[in-house]
Amino acid sequence: MSSTQVSSKPARKRSFSLRGLISPGQFVLGIILAFLAGAVLLWAFGEDAVVAYAALYQGAFGSQRTIAETLLSTTPLILGGLAVAVGFRCGLFNMGVEGTIVLGGLVAAWIGYAIALPPIVHLLVALLGGAVMGGIWGGIPGYLKARYNIHEVITTIMLNYIAFAIAGYMVAVGGPMKDVGQLPTSPEILATARLDRIMPPTRLSGGIFIALAMALLTWFFLFRTRYGYKLRAVGLGRDAAAYVGISPQRYMVLAMVLSGALGGLAGAVEVLGVHYRFYENFSPGYGWDAIAVALLGLVHPFGVVAAAFIFGALRSGSVAMQAVAQISKDVVLILSAFIIFFMAMNQSLRPILERRFTRLEAKAKERAPVAAHSPAD
Repeated sequence: MSSTQVSSKPARKRSFSLRGLISPGQFVLGIILAFLAGAVLLWAFGEDAVVAYAALYQGAFGSQRTIAETLLSTTPLILGGLAVAVGFRCGLFNMGVEGTIVLGGLVAAWIGYAIALPPIVHLLVALLGGAVMGGIWGGIPGYLKARYNIHEVITTIMLNYIAFAIAGYMVAVGGPMKDVGQLPTSPEILATARLDRIMPPTRLSGGIFIALAMALLTWFFLFRTRYGYKLRAVGLGRDAAAYVGISPQRYMVLAMVLSGALGGLAGAVEVLGVHYRFYENFSPGYGWDAIAVALLGLVHPFGVVAAAFIFGALRSGSVAMQAVAQISKDVVLILSAFIIFFMAMNQSLRPILERRFTRLEAKAKERAPVAAHSPAD
């Protein structure tokens, strides 16, 4: 017997693959194509695209105030994008994020002004109340889908209208939450329920940290827990998931509850950190933009954060573009539409990027030195 023993299990070495850059490549390529298409459109109408984009950049990142406004718009877009992404991961298209944002803000505002609690507790209860309301509202179409196979797109859109009507009634003249002698808004929330401003004198609040924390928690849930694995398995194939013992109905309801809770939290953060009171149209369409954010982010939590930042910059910079370059801020809506259009071409873009990265990997291997191993005597 030899005095030396060689381990039969060689050390595992994880090698970096360029193919892992495909998804980020799709993200960047989609944005570049959208801005190029926007530039062509601006030039076709006689506008200077360079001046327009320069003003857009200055309006989004030119000063402390504009950066704060960009992050302020990014916050609800992250939470709303996560809400849409969780539904997508389970094979569900949640069109009701705007409704859950509205109702989440409504409940958070009521807890904020009607209940007196200690400072930190009051804020946590108000945030939780908004999330719970959103989760209940999101669970309704989830249950209808799981129990009666009613399409979630139809039910979520219809529930949006109900949510808007409820919100309008609550703060209308004679409504239960109408502030006396004020415009149709709720009373101002108590100081104990407010999110602190983190960049005075701007409006940016600590809600941005809540949004980033929820993105990390969503990633952990989807990709590091068995419940997230089962939820994604249902999204990839309900029949296959059922065959291995996963209940598609249970996880469809769970996905919509979580999606609604994230939307409700977005509304609560907006009311408690920005407006300090509830009014009917406090959300300028964050729930609808969240669909584009989720698509651009390839329904991945980290991609959603990056996409929300892009859309937040577009929303913040559009005002300066109109004021400085004299170009309508509606151009931003066109850019957003172009982004959605090109990201919808993922199936076409992905093979192109796969071929490109495969060639780069092959060239890298050819240039890498080959280590010579001589057999032992």
